[in-house]
Amino acid sequence: MKKILFNIKQYKYLAEKVMACGQFEQGLLETDNFTDGERYQRILTNVDNRDVVIIGGTVNDESTLELFDLASSLVSYGAGSLSLVIPYFGYSTMERAVLPGEIVTAKARAMLLSAIPRSNRGNRVYLFDIHSEGIPYYFENGLYPVHIYCKSIVIQAAIEYGGDNFVMASTDAGRAKWVESLANELGVNAAFILKRRLKGDQTEVSAINADVAGKTVIIYDDMIRSGGSIINAAKTYKDAGASDIFVITTHGLFVNDGLQKLKNCGVIKKLICTDSHVNAGALNGDDFVDVRSLDTLICETLG
Repeated sequence: MKKILFNIKQYKYLAEKVMACGQFEQGLLETDNFTDGERYQRILTNVDNRDVVIIGGTVNDESTLELFDLASSLVSYGAGSLSLVIPYFGYSTMERAVLPGEIVTAKARAMLLSAIPRSNRGNRVYLFDIHSEGIPYYFENGLYPVHIYCKSIVIQAAIEYGGDNFVMASTDAGRAKWVESLANELGVNAAFILKRRLKGDQTEVSAINADVAGKTVIIYDDMIRSGGSIINAAKTYKDAGASDIFVITTHGLFVNDGLQKLKNCGVIKKLICTDSHVNAGALNGDDFVDVRSLDTLICETLG
């Protein structure tokens, strides 16, 4: 019997792609809003003792609560098992407190989802290329976390755009370990930028650890918000003699006109991202961006 697939409103675009793989039954919902703005949801599909999947990223507080309400109710109505597919886990950069009194929101969100009642055969949460590998340890009460790496998508894009002579690069030493892993699998050199802090949040480039002159450089970062770090890195590699520069990211948020800034910087030839975030999922017909869907990876993981 097929698993039943539900989705929150903002992730309808991705659920439709996943449904096209043919291995799920569509879960039906009636949704509305009361005049005071409160959300109304009604489950129309019988889920008693069925395996249920929900696609719903925590892209904002409203989506997070919509996901929590729906998941909790599906278990209450008898779902035999529950799988939460969270393509983009919000607040992933707030995984620890740096200053006294800071709220570790990533942990608070994990605790909230952990409060979803346990289904008869258990609950799982699938996370994709999360910013900090410590986040899965925040889930508790039997909610089993599964970290899905999107390496296959990144590697395929790198091969397509890199040609025969490219360097896999990161924005700084902080992502060097992950980029080095990708480079080793691809059989190419890895590069990262060494920086030194001047004062406050001001830094300057002190060195690049690899020769990029005359070579295609493919920069990978797990997440792009406004694009500032990517632009600075791209310009640094260009100044070091790189020929063409491509950027690959899993999560394209593109806030504060981030996508336009990346286009206008003049050194990035192409941006490749997944549709894990609603902002990237909404892109259509933009020649600068190549959006790869997570649909196949989701179907393979849950099949």
